[in-house]
Amino acid sequence: MDQLIEEKKIYERIDRNARRVLTEIGVNIAESERIMELLMTADAIDFENENALFVPLKADYLDQCLASVPRHFTGDPGRNAFGIGATPPFLKRPEDDELRPATGEEFEKIVAAVAERSDVVNIFSVPVQTDKRTSDFACAQMMDRGFNGLKMIATKKMSDEEVRFFQGRTDWLDGTTLMTSLTPMNTMVEPFIRSCETGNNLLLLDLSIAGFSAPHSPESLLTLIHAQVMFMMMLAQTVNPGIICVHGGIPGVTESGGDLSYSALSQSLTNAAMARLNLWVTGFPSAQSGGSTSVHDNLEKAIAESEANRNTLRQYGTHIVRHSLGAMGSLTFFSLDKFIADCDREAKARQTFRANGVVPLHMPADDQAYDAIRQMAEMGNPRSTDHALQNVKSFMDWEKTVETAAAAAPLAREIAA
Repeated sequence: MDQLIEEKKIYERIDRNARRVLTEIGVNIAESERIMELLMTADAIDFENENALFVPLKADYLDQCLASVPRHFTGDPGRNAFGIGATPPFLKRPEDDELRPATGEEFEKIVAAVAERSDVVNIFSVPVQTDKRTSDFACAQMMDRGFNGLKMIATKKMSDEEVRFFQGRTDWLDGTTLMTSLTPMNTMVEPFIRSCETGNNLLLLDLSIAGFSAPHSPESLLTLIHAQVMFMMMLAQTVNPGIICVHGGIPGVTESGGDLSYSALSQSLTNAAMARLNLWVTGFPSAQSGGSTSVHDNLEKAIAESEANRNTLRQYGTHIVRHSLGAMGSLTFFSLDKFIADCDREAKARQTFRANGVVPLHMPADDQAYDAIRQMAEMGNPRSTDHALQNVKSFMDWEKTVETAAAAAPLAREIAA
């Protein structure tokens, strides 16, 4: 219990520091005329703050907007909701080494397979890109016809009329993003605001990666991601008060070669920690990522590793989980064969897995997390900071701590007995 109390204190600090990022460091929006106009009209900018690096928000305005974010939406499938998704660019075909986008017929086949396994699949995100003959909206229509549960798609490439198809739909999330390294992405500003104005349920995505687009410690990574998602929430509430906003903070970690690693234990741990931040502190509905694998050339190994990673997430009680079924190679491609095998394994796991209470995640504390983000903002690169050099092994050390605790747990239960 003492460990869990200390763990919650870290999440509370992440929430406080993320708000400080937005009100003391600020966001680099000065070149975004549309966002500046919206926030100036709302009197959201703290022009009296002379110490901010970028454009700071008024704390009371930020609090007001975050308080108006609904803490529940009726389409929420709840805890440990595993599903298909991630939009890998390619489809893996049996007996074919060439990776290509799916055809419309192949996408229809995937939808049918998902529909047949709706007792296991709780959320259906677009699992693969399609070729130019099949539009994103056509994919959404196929998904809508075939699957009754919660679905997610990005509407960036859709027309205004097509975007309105999702308006008022409790079974759809409009997946969108806006921020990277405290700066809005120019190509996403208008699609983001359009989704807000339409009033679709929003899945606000931030896929920052430790050491590349975010500082290199678990706490600093989560703090930056949380700040950027809350900025998106604030802007969404400014445009359309009361709009549904699902916290899609999806922290990423890398392997030694620098590629995104879904095989790393810390990938699951970091996403579980983000889920706990929202479950225990903010109350925001959330969708984290995990349960996948970086294995790309061994189907059986990929299936086994994905199941182990799903069970890791299940052990810590995450909220909605995406990317968990069918993806391979750190989301490089989607395999229908793997998806079917994953669903079979998942159905059995749901019958046999028994959680042992609330298990400590051993989330490592970082008293310099806020300072690391300020250093990153000043220098423009998280890899150039002193904090990065001091935390090179932070994720590996966390993995070792968790593995040591897990190894000791059977002995502790034996002693207690």
